[in-house]
Amino acid sequence: MISISTARKYALSLPEAEEKSHFEIPDFRVKNKIFASLHVDKNIMMVKLSLVDQSVFCSFDKEVIYPVPGGWGRQGSTFVNLKKVKKSMLLDALTTAWKNVAPPSLINKYFSEKAKLIHKD
Repeated sequence: MISISTARKYALSLPEAEEKSHFEIPDFRVKNKIFASLHVDKNIMMVKLSLVDQSVFCSFDKEVIYPVPGGWGRQGSTFVNLKKVKKSMLLDALTTAWKNVAPPSLINKYFSEKAKLIHKD
């Protein structure tokens, strides 16, 4: 199980991520574009994926990660059950969602092979 505070920490660990909110739901953005939101009352996180990425992630286990019901889900919005997801899968889904909305210049800056060498710990 991943706690709400840990999920928040993971989202904010992504480059230039910031927390804001809409409709009283905490969301996480890069360059003011939402890549995830946190539904505290339901212990779920929404990640914004491409349809291809959504299909891949959802093929794992429909109780862990699944499309948001309705139109948003048909556009790639995907729920992650924080009670059942493993750390590695949540981090992968958040990173994928971040890359889905971030401008190419930021993706290249932080995730290119060159950036991996520069930012290596």
